[in-house]
Amino acid sequence: MPPAKKRARTYDPAKIRTAVLAQLAHVQEAVRGLTPGQLALPTRLGEWTVRELVAHIGMALTAIGRSLDLPEPPKQDAVLLDWPFETAASSSAIDEFTKRLVQEHPDLDTYLADIAQGLAEQLDTHAGTRLLETNAGALPLADYLVTRTVELVVHTDDLNAAVPGLDIPYDRQALAACTRLLADALAARAPGGSTEVRIPPYAVVQCVEGPRHTRGTPPNVVETDPLTWIRLATGRTEWKAALHDAKVSASGERADLGPLLPLLS
Repeated sequence: MPPAKKRARTYDPAKIRTAVLAQLAHVQEAVRGLTPGQLALPTRLGEWTVRELVAHIGMALTAIGRSLDLPEPPKQDAVLLDWPFETAASSSAIDEFTKRLVQEHPDLDTYLADIAQGLAEQLDTHAGTRLLETNAGALPLADYLVTRTVELVVHTDDLNAAVPGLDIPYDRQALAACTRLLADALAARAPGGSTEVRIPPYAVVQCVEGPRHTRGTPPNVVETDPLTWIRLATGRTEWKAALHDAKVSASGERADLGPLLPLLS
């Protein structure tokens, strides 16, 4: 179950829409140039190859259309910060669906192009207030679109890790939204004000129970870059390894975030 509700930050729906489509375009461009050998490379996601990872990226975006095809829920019964804590609930079904997509869509370039066109049309047609039934509950389309920045950014990083020299760029707004949502999820999991987590230039959150500082430098500070934070939050990087490699700095007796991570799995 997710932790106690926290008031979530707000996101500009127009910027999030642009960010999702921009990051998808970056992925499309990269996939267009992949060879059969590169598509067959392993990834850090269990038994998935690059081809299956690309199919899954498409699946994460077509989830919007699948939800829009369902009757609109009568009322909102979830908030954006519920979503990070529900991502592991249907992992086996996701794996099965992804493998089926690989068989149904051998031409990944056409597959992603069709998704991009359909997504743009759906976002032009439906208001951001339209409720969708999601794995976390009924959420407005505008909120659910923020979760798609997480899917896109995290899996872009997975693709870059799997294919040497690929180097897909990150849309700035998509990277910012992904970083902020995962930072807020940490604050929701470990509410408090004793530790300040800094992820410049996108996010600063207070978390962990204990004495709250009111001025000056906090006694417990964690700082890292956005991609390292995203890898920590999603289990791609372990806390101790990030400390050892100086990818994260942590000072203070309440600055050990290891027991709280990962947030997604």
